[in-house]
Amino acid sequence: MLSPSRPVLRVDGGVYALERALQRRGFAVVAGADEAGRGACAGPLVAAAVVLPDAKRAEIEGLTDSKLLTPATRDRIFDVVQATALAYAVVVVGPDEIDARGLHVCNVAAMRRALAALSARPSYVLTDGFPVDGLGVPNLAVWKGDQVAACVAAASVLAKVSRDRIMTQLDMVYPQYGFALHKGYSTAEHQAALEEHGPSPVHRRSYQNVARAERGREVRRGVAELTASTGLRG
Repeated sequence: MLSPSRPVLRVDGGVYALERALQRRGFAVVAGADEAGRGACAGPLVAAAVVLPDAKRAEIEGLTDSKLLTPATRDRIFDVVQATALAYAVVVVGPDEIDARGLHVCNVAAMRRALAALSARPSYVLTDGFPVDGLGVPNLAVWKGDQVAACVAAASVLAKVSRDRIMTQLDMVYPQYGFALHKGYSTAEHQAALEEHGPSPVHRRSYQNVARAERGREVRRGVAELTASTGLRG
């Protein structure tokens, strides 16, 4: 097996440069993995893994970090990745598992599950930011990998769009929180709704702002019950 040492990249190589360098070193099947929803306080964590075709034959126009793309461009690239990828997989980790195991453990485990679910076994793996052990192949954690490696960017788009669609569906179940707008992240509007209504079943109760809102809701409920039982008025 060739050494997994860092390849030499062309400065002008663009988002495909890293994969091309790895392919020149003999790693024909390069997979990228990324996640979406790490910073949200509601909804799932979603991880994706992607193996793109040979970068020399098929480049995806506009491919970069999903957070830098408009929703319409993300949707377009999502469809192109699914139609052209040699292999892809998406893994969803629910709030209960995040609360039970911890965010970082779930983050790494989700990327590992997505990579293991690929129909094409990678010869090299690139991950965004966090190293993932136990893969059985050479791998590299790349800082801002979704901006510098095409396969990681593609995984970022699959994870982001998949999660956004889940949150839009959850908005129909729990419309009082506005999930379709903020996708479960801690905006001022989300926090106000959380404090008014208390956490939903899809909120992450291990997060401080959610736990604080839940405690506040319980205190208000207790005061209301005491007032009703004693006939006192505030």
